[in-house]
Amino acid sequence: MAGHQVTSTEFHGKHITVAGLGVSGVSAARALAGLGARVTVVDGGEGPALRERAAALGDAVTVRLGDAATLPEGTDLVVTSPGWRPDSPLFAAAAAAGVDVVGDVEIAWRLRGEGAPPWLAVTGTNGKTTTVQMLASILEAAGLRTAAVGNIGTPIVDVVLSQEPYDVLAVELSSYQLHWAPSLRAHSAAVLNLAPDHLDWHGSMEAYAADKGRIYEGNRIACVYNAADPATEHLVREADVEEGCRAIGFTLGAPGLSQVGVVDGILVDRAFVADRQRNAQELAEVSDIHPAAPHNVANALAAAALARAFGVEPRAVRDGLRAFRPDAHRIAHVADVDGVAYVDDSKATNTHAAEASLAAYGSIVWIAGGLAKGATFDGLVTAAAERLRGVVLIGADRALIKEALARHAPDVPVVDLDRTDTGAMAEAVREAARLAGPGDTVLMAPACASMDMFTHYAERGEAFAAAVRELTGPSDGRATEN
Repeated sequence: MAGHQVTSTEFHGKHITVAGLGVSGVSAARALAGLGARVTVVDGGEGPALRERAAALGDAVTVRLGDAATLPEGTDLVVTSPGWRPDSPLFAAAAAAGVDVVGDVEIAWRLRGEGAPPWLAVTGTNGKTTTVQMLASILEAAGLRTAAVGNIGTPIVDVVLSQEPYDVLAVELSSYQLHWAPSLRAHSAAVLNLAPDHLDWHGSMEAYAADKGRIYEGNRIACVYNAADPATEHLVREADVEEGCRAIGFTLGAPGLSQVGVVDGILVDRAFVADRQRNAQELAEVSDIHPAAPHNVANALAAAALARAFGVEPRAVRDGLRAFRPDAHRIAHVADVDGVAYVDDSKATNTHAAEASLAAYGSIVWIAGGLAKGATFDGLVTAAAERLRGVVLIGADRALIKEALARHAPDVPVVDLDRTDTGAMAEAVREAARLAGPGDTVLMAPACASMDMFTHYAERGEAFAAAVRELTGPSDGRATEN
């Protein structure tokens, strides 16, 4: 099977301004320049890491550092990175000039060529990454060529332009990405859950929910919702979908008509079977899911519903769930304590990995540091500065990060732990808990190697998880595993 062909001329000759020199910004800038656009990247930072990244883009892209507020003259379109707030001065200038602002997901959608694979899309306040990875595992078990993309892994513009012969894409989308993707029309999509999140960015819970609900717009086959979360069903009811598109609920209880659910430890489909009034199809056992915690069973049901909407057979649902294992120490949710999420991304041993991790959350207390391996941190700190509520530094080269924070995020509280012993992690977690408030994420994404304090990144992640569990003790019940 040949890869699809991207032949878009929409951007050729246009002057496009890309906001931000982060992972998605670099991806979009390179892709658009390759399609014949005149590209200018703007970023408020000026550090050596950003200059190095700018130089790597070559002469085909103009990069303007130190000014992220002024719209370059003659701009026809602004392409933003997901984390940039809608009220950013650059976007106000674009609005005043009558220039549209879109995100990299919108660009990817517009670039799909003839024979492009359909998208099965997932969003929600929690569980997106796991669900998309489960979905990809199920699709692979069905013999389909797929990839988990979007707000996870490879930038989606790179995937669309890759010429890989994918049959279908499993796409994770954040509320930020959906906000900037007005043309997106998925084959089928799911909103896993809705809870107050990123409200400082969106302005209100209503606006946040509306951006999540954009994932349902124009769906062709199925809008998958959480039967235990009425807000998700409301978004389905409000969506403008193609004729014949169905609302499919998932539930941890026995499924009703057009639902998937659980009966006596069995995942059951009453949505994609003949004669739904009387028949149901067994898909898998709860014991096939790892871990089989309730929230993860819900993730599996959502993934199964999307796969079934694409025509996947029941056996592949079972085999895909059996084969799936969450990534260890890779954006792994450890627990919620007093309204604060604790996330282990010990595998983020360099600035590129840490940048992707930091971009996934809206309000962060960041635990960072270790062996820098010659890295510089100006670009990383600049990209994350708006989302940092506080920083706790550990490890041998923490001073490098501290200096970057002083240059680019001077108002962010910083706790500098002058320790490199293994017990320092417990103190770091306690300090992070002191800095965090409800709705924040304490993210251990060190951007450094671990060998100054630990034998490897896995041991560092395990120390973080153990310290989180110690926050409340064994019996007061404030920590919720997720």
